Parts: sequence; structure tokens; C-alpha cells
Amino acid sequence: MPRSSTTAYLCRVRGSGDPPGRHLPPLHHPLVVGRPGGWEAPDAPDCFARYVTRAAAHLGDLIGWACTINEPNVVAVMGYFQGQYPPGVKDDFIRYAAVNESMVRAHRLAVDALRSGPGEFPVGLTLSMAEITADEGGEALRDAAEEMLENIFLRATGGDDFVGVQCYTRMHFGPDGLAGNDPGVAVTQMGDERWPRAVEHTVRRAAAVSGRPIVVTENGIATDDDAERISFLGEAIQSAHRCVVEGIDLRGYFVWSLLDNFEWHLGYGPKFGIVGWPPGPSSGGPSRAAYWLGEVARANALAIAPV
Repeated sequence: MPRSSTTAYLCRVRGSGDPPGRHLPPLHHPLVVGRPGGWEAPDAPDCFARYVTRAAAHLGDLIGWACTINEPNVVAVMGYFQGQYPPGVKDDFIRYAAVNESMVRAHRLAVDALRSGPGEFPVGLTLSMAEITADEGGEALRDAAEEMLENIFLRATGGDDFVGVQCYTRMHFGPDGLAGNDPGVAVTQMGDERWPRAVEHTVRRAAAVSGRPIVVTENGIATDDDAERISFLGEAIQSAHRCVVEGIDLRGYFVWSLLDNFEWHLGYGPKFGIVGWPPGPSSGGPSRAAYWLGEVARANALAIAPV
């Protein structure tokens, strides 16, 4: 799912000289995986593991926390089922499922590679998650979506040190597939439901399915309204705290993002940053939300009036 469902990937654009259907990998993938065949190549997980082994040999003693693959479920569903990212495959469940399995194996091999190199640090996986709900008649599709988008990867984290949950919103499934937003819920600049409670739902699910400690590695809102950002983040942190009170091993919470960023295929439009970028008379510099979040962190408490 993209960050309109959560996080997406930067992809090359096919040029006029590129043959149709040629695999064009996301730019941040190692080139060894981006050759013809991509994640569908039988040796892709092994190639990725060799890349991780070399990277860990050079950088392992500098690593604080390691994520093997950022949101592998996004790579699989957006590239091999929804067709929005390279290689642009649409509605091919068999290829989609095969890429899921390839990325699961790549993760397991990468964990071993990281742990065999220098340094000692937690190793895990970050996963794009949403509160996936069923409208009337959508229960079976909701369950199937949870299985293919999340559970396959959560079950693959046995022995990992953490699961990184990256969550932003709620999604609905009806009897015919993905359904629209609840008209009674406000939306963000991404067109998503404004749903900070997705944090506790996804943290609970990730912990229950994986049995691993959890870190919320991404959560935030696309808005240019500072008061709205403070309100959303406050509700999200309260949502995370309810998980802690329940006894879930939740190790931390990270806001997405420090800076306004190039939001992949949506460009600079959606504003996620607590620091405006590029700097300018109206948007540059730390926002009120940044100062507020700093006070929350220093106090380790939410009982602070917004600045």
C-alpha cells in the first residue's frame, strides 16, 4: 500500500527507449536485485543476502538498529497486483504471491547476514499496516487482505528483535473489494481517513501475529494545519500508550516525518513534516508541532498544553 494507504517507493519512470514490460526497479533497491527478473528471479533472495553481507561487513559496527527491507508488502502489492509501481503487473495473484514469498526468504537470509557481521544491534522488518475493516459483506476479503498484506510477513519474523509498524489510516473492504472512506470521517491531504487510532489496532495485530517486540517506526498526518498535526499526534500517542498499558511490548514511537518530503508519485504536495521544507517565509523551519513534540519527549508525558 502506498502512504495513501501508508508508504510507497521511489521508482524509475520508463523512458521512451525502454521496452514495454521491462522490469524497472525502485532506485533504492540494490542493483543486483534490479536486474531482469527483479524479485521474481529464483536467485533474488540469495543475491540480496550477498548484498547485505557486504554492506554489513563495511557498516555493521556503525549500525544502531537494522531493518532488512522497508515495507516489502508495498513492493509486492503495488508492483505485482495493483500495477502502480514497476514492473506494473496488475491483478496477477500468482505472481504477487510468489514475490511475497521471495521477499520473506530475502528477509530471513538478510537477518542471518546482518547477525554474522560485525557489531551487535537489533534486527527486524518494517511493515506497512493499516486498520483493515470489513463493511457489510466484506469479511472474507478483509481477512484475505490481512493475510496477503500483513500476516505473511508478520509470521516470518520469528527470532527477530522487533517488528516496525508503519501506520497512518483505516481501510474498508466490502463484498466487491476495497471500499471508500467513511463519509463521516475527515480526510488528510492524502485522501485517507484521519484515523490516529490505527496505531493501537496495528500494534496489537503485529504483536499478536508475530509475537515480537514492536516499534512504531512511522506514523503521522499529511496536513498543512499545525493545530491539526498536534491533535493527530496527541491522539496517536495516546493510542500507543493504551497498548503499553495492556502489556504489549511496544518499544518506541517515531513520527513521520522530520521534514516535508518528496512524497514519491505525489511530489511535494502532501505535508508530513514537523519542519517545513523547502524553507520559505511561510513554510520553512520547525513548526509548533515540532516544539510541542519536543516538550512531550522531554517530559515523557502528554499532559502539556500545545505551544
